[in-house]
Amino acid sequence: MPPSDPRAGRAAFTHPDFVLFQLARFFIVAAVEMQAVAVGWQVYDITHRALDLGLVGLAQFLPGILLFLVSGHASDRFERRKVLSACYVGYAVCSGLLLFLAESGTHSVRPIYAVLILLGVVRSFNGTASRSILPQLVPDEHFANAVAWNATTFQAATILGPSLGGILYALFRGPSAVYAGAMLTAGGALLSMFRIQTRPQARKREPMTLKTVFAGLHFIWREKLILGAISLDLFAVLLGGAVALLPVYAREILHTGPWGLGLLRTAPGAGAALMAVALAHRPLRGRAGPTLLWSVAGFGVCTILFGISTSLVLSLVSLIFLGAADMISVIIRATLVQLRTPDEMRGRVMAVDMVFIGTSNELGQFESGLTAQWFGTVPAVLLGGVGTLVVIALWAWGFPDLRRAGNLSAIKSVGEEASVAGDRLQ
Repeated sequence: MPPSDPRAGRAAFTHPDFVLFQLARFFIVAAVEMQAVAVGWQVYDITHRALDLGLVGLAQFLPGILLFLVSGHASDRFERRKVLSACYVGYAVCSGLLLFLAESGTHSVRPIYAVLILLGVVRSFNGTASRSILPQLVPDEHFANAVAWNATTFQAATILGPSLGGILYALFRGPSAVYAGAMLTAGGALLSMFRIQTRPQARKREPMTLKTVFAGLHFIWREKLILGAISLDLFAVLLGGAVALLPVYAREILHTGPWGLGLLRTAPGAGAALMAVALAHRPLRGRAGPTLLWSVAGFGVCTILFGISTSLVLSLVSLIFLGAADMISVIIRATLVQLRTPDEMRGRVMAVDMVFIGTSNELGQFESGLTAQWFGTVPAVLLGGVGTLVVIALWAWGFPDLRRAGNLSAIKSVGEEASVAGDRLQ
């Protein structure tokens, strides 16, 4: 499809199964996000302790860490559409259980935490299957476009979901309406998923052994291009966790109120969404590796600018560009990793990638809080931004394959590359 074609920016939407998947993904992400708002309010209403809000996140995070090898293997062993359908049923069941607890008027957070642990198990399997199914919905030449729109859908759902959850909670004066809405929304996602017809590639069904379970880790370690891309994101996000300190900046440095904090929290997502739409219509051409490195460097520079800013406007602009730079790296990394990984290995590789991302987000917040406690808020953010730039220099030197990566559309999986090499030898 020529670049001048006005439909090129929507190439992924010419595939009906991709459209259905985006509907399903929007519904399920919105359901989870609106439910998260209600859970937070309900738990805090019961205990009035901030620590319990942290445990809400921990209850959902730990199952993913403990089960990532199993969930990745499941996505490679079974049909991913069926795995996702089962996960959507699980989401609906969790919402139904939370609705039951809300209606029963419980004054204990323990049963809520039990449901959240179950929700974390569902999220673990959903995350790997959701990310590894995408190459089965569109051809390789439209994959980068699909990744961009996939990111846009996610950003839209994460913006709308919490807003809708807060409105429902306020209108109906409690969490029950939110949980009911989340359960119905998950049902809508399930109906959309039932209509999808994937194009799975031929892959052998491997028995579940230690070797096959750990195969994703071994593959990533062997493929330095993938290892460099994934680990770069891990350390960049780990060091550049300025978002965790936004409440301190809003109150102590920018001297604004809750409305300002809301704007600051929205800014990175807005920048990411705008960049995702822009890249969908004007996809990246050659030099994917250098572009990835420069985009993460831009993330570090924007972190530094935000750190030294005492103006709300400059801070918002810095965060918008920070989100935009992060989205460039997300799309390049996702496209590169998925296209380079054979289909029979994608679930396990995506499971490792998810753990890296989740760990970097969680530990990044902890690192920012710890360094802020030791050195002060502004020095902590500046150290994170400078550290990100140092990581870029080290990765550019230590991963030459990443530095030399060219056109994303020319990336082939390891299996395809070996097949082409074999044909040339014959």
